Amino acid sequence: MCGIAALISLNQSSNYLHHINLMTDVINHRGPDDEGFVFFSKNNSSSKDQPYTDHIFSGKDGSPKLQELSLNYVPKEQYTNQKIPDSVVALGHRRLSIIDLSPYGHQPMCDSSSRYWIIFNGEVYNYIEIREELEAMGHHFVSGTDTEVILNAYKQWGKDCLSRFNGMWAFIIFDTKNGTLFASRDRFGVKPLYYWYSPEGFLAFASEIKEFTVLPGWKAKLNGPQAYDFLVSEAGLANHTSETLFRDVYQLRGGEAFEVQVSRLSTELPIYRWYDLKINKLDITLEEAKKEFLKLFQDTIRIRLRSDVPVGSCLSGGLDSSSIVCVVNDILKEEKLEEIQKTFSACSDVEKLDERKFIDEVVKSRNIEAKYIYPSPEKLLDCIDSLTWHHDEPFDCTSIYAQWLVFQLASENGIKVMLDGQGSDEQLCGYHRFFGCRYAQLFKSLNLLRLGCEIGKVKALHGDSITESITMMGFYLTPLMLRQKLKGLLVEGGVPPSMLSVKKLEIPNDSRQKSTKLLVGAPISMLSAKNLGVFNDSDNLVKLPSGDVIQKNCYEQLIYSVLPQLLHSEDRNSMAHSMESRVPFLDFRLVEFNLSLPPELKIADGYTKQILRESMSGILPEKIRMRVDKIGFATAEESWMKGKNSKIFRQLFVEAVESSMGIFNEEALKKFDRMMEGKERFNSFAWRVISFGKWMKIFNVV
Repeated sequence: MCGIAALISLNQSSNYLHHINLMTDVINHRGPDDEGFVFFSKNNSSSKDQPYTDHIFSGKDGSPKLQELSLNYVPKEQYTNQKIPDSVVALGHRRLSIIDLSPYGHQPMCDSSSRYWIIFNGEVYNYIEIREELEAMGHHFVSGTDTEVILNAYKQWGKDCLSRFNGMWAFIIFDTKNGTLFASRDRFGVKPLYYWYSPEGFLAFASEIKEFTVLPGWKAKLNGPQAYDFLVSEAGLANHTSETLFRDVYQLRGGEAFEVQVSRLSTELPIYRWYDLKINKLDITLEEAKKEFLKLFQDTIRIRLRSDVPVGSCLSGGLDSSSIVCVVNDILKEEKLEEIQKTFSACSDVEKLDERKFIDEVVKSRNIEAKYIYPSPEKLLDCIDSLTWHHDEPFDCTSIYAQWLVFQLASENGIKVMLDGQGSDEQLCGYHRFFGCRYAQLFKSLNLLRLGCEIGKVKALHGDSITESITMMGFYLTPLMLRQKLKGLLVEGGVPPSMLSVKKLEIPNDSRQKSTKLLVGAPISMLSAKNLGVFNDSDNLVKLPSGDVIQKNCYEQLIYSVLPQLLHSEDRNSMAHSMESRVPFLDFRLVEFNLSLPPELKIADGYTKQILRESMSGILPEKIRMRVDKIGFATAEESWMKGKNSKIFRQLFVEAVESSMGIFNEEALKKFDRMMEGKERFNSFAWRVISFGKWMKIFNVV
């Protein structure tokens, strides 16, 4: 788990490539263990075998043990910001040592021939199996890293190597013989990869957007349509397209890659999808499904325990994190490992938000050393600037801060790898709104008797009235043009468009008025979607899979509307504390299996995540396995803002409005005051404005 940086000249000039060390300085938190650089220059001789020559350096934070090695990728001198004559490609790397802690894991790394060079952020969990396969083919290895496995896999299979990897990654490989640049992001985008074209004539790649801020030609400009999506949508949409809230800053999305010769690079990358989520229709019994799910789930966790540093777990007391913790404990016992599993949790002083009793239920059932943190408004106010800076973009709610504290606590206790439950809700119908999908599915199939039973069971378990259930069902049965109006009956949150300056956001009035909602809500940046089941993503129409309503909504939440933003926060919160976060539920084998299951094995009888609950019988404490409430690191945001720090939060809101340079009008502050006085129901509107304004101020966005 690391941080990467790359600069590519677009005009054969090396004027600015020497700034690469400034990029890695900005992200030293992603890799405090080692630092390295390599520059590639055009070979002035007529050599066809080696058209590019390399210049290798360590960084000021390079491992002192590097000089003890005699390897072709080991630097012999430290980089001092000097210009490299005729350099056209520069690669930089910050290392967080997780697998093979020795200097053999130094990056940038090359293969034995020095032809292929890589910078890599992430983990390939099945690297041992791939390495054994490559060794049988004659490949030799000098390190125990997964990085070297990726290099040799690319050397053996080319870009087809991607489908063999099970993991999370963002990497760039440069072929010095063909002058080819190959870059890829993992299937679901767990690890980030951004790019930006500088007006000074170079292309930059980075793990975090803030790396661009130190480069010549940078100016932080607001991406109006993306800002509108974040501010107005009920979920605070971000990371749902290839664009970011910074104009002209883009990202490879999950499952995307490109391969291009640097001599042919232009202002558009030849990006393609190397992975599409494979969804079948499984004809399977409950018993068969339970057996297969448990087998897959145990293996996804087992390979994610591969580490040469201590591994801990997030534990919220919910179904997902508790399942991971209990299976980890069973694996440790099965492998006769005596180590005590360490868990880290955020609790609350507000009883209705506190999950301590559920966390303790898991802890007392297993061999666990538990640590707890209690978020407070004072601590939030102390770190809000740092939190905003690390996240690169604004965020929708303060639960992000609770997660931040959990990773901080784990880091303070010597943990470098954490397992987390991200991704389960989106594939196993964990959110309450999926009941509406279930109702719509039954209604469309005319299974009215079953529909009535489902509504009754949800009412008994969750307290939903019949009217609420019918309204939810109607949302998923209503034509697209009417969903915007119906949405207002189902959800709250977001900034009313009337409180925004459409002119400042550069959004045409007719686009705002024509905004439709696709599934759980398509943003304005997807307005060119031509029909139901189609998104417009960076001008490439991406069709949703054919299938039932539940399947389509799971797909949309995994690929577009929910998971990408959660993964963004997961990456920033963990890496801010120099930690690697692993998400077992996003093993592609498990996701493909779950999405292919019949709907009733995911949500039925008033219960979400049916297959997980069934498979965890005898493994999870029953009090956890049959939980129907959902909290998940929630913070007491309302009481914080209305309590003794109310004046400070109001001042933050005022400053946010002022920082927005006219994006918010005077009605925004009036709405905030009505919320604080209890005249309007509290929702995410208040924090969303504060976060957005704070972000504009810290990054000098104009």
